[in-house]
Amino acid sequence: MEILLEQETEEDWWEVEQLLDTCFAPGREALSSYRLREGVDPVARLCLTARENGILAGAIRVWPVRVSGRTVALIGPVAVHPTRQGEGLGAMMIREVIDRAEVIGWQRMMLVGDAPYYSRFGFRKLEGVVMPPPTNPERVLGLGDWDGITGKVIRAAGAGVSPLRQERIS
Repeated sequence: MEILLEQETEEDWWEVEQLLDTCFAPGREALSSYRLREGVDPVARLCLTARENGILAGAIRVWPVRVSGRTVALIGPVAVHPTRQGEGLGAMMIREVIDRAEVIGWQRMMLVGDAPYYSRFGFRKLEGVVMPPPTNPERVLGLGDWDGITGKVIRAAGAGVSPLRQERIS
């Protein structure tokens, strides 16, 4: 069977939200990363679903944030259904997002996660980049051109459009 990665649609929204509720603890929306997403459109071209035979197996979303006056793609949440974990779906979605982000012009990406896992995709600990508390600074990771970029990660209101246009990837 084959996993199909496609851009998330409006019709997928509730199903993806249910997957996120299944994969993460109740109260997930109280996390600081959700405060950065409030009132901000996601980067639609980088929000993907992973389906096999039409059944949702995983999802990944990406949101714009700002650091030191620059727009950055914040990857997350990344969710794989508990019955599908350990099959490489998370890695498949991360790689696809990185590839698509580079194609549409994102120069830097970041996420909050475990360095040993995400380092295989090129992510490294960001020195001097501060997520809202209570985020562990050791888990703030970046990929791309971060030279000279430090400071607080803030909401990017109105910055949901990627550096290039937001139409669907076909």
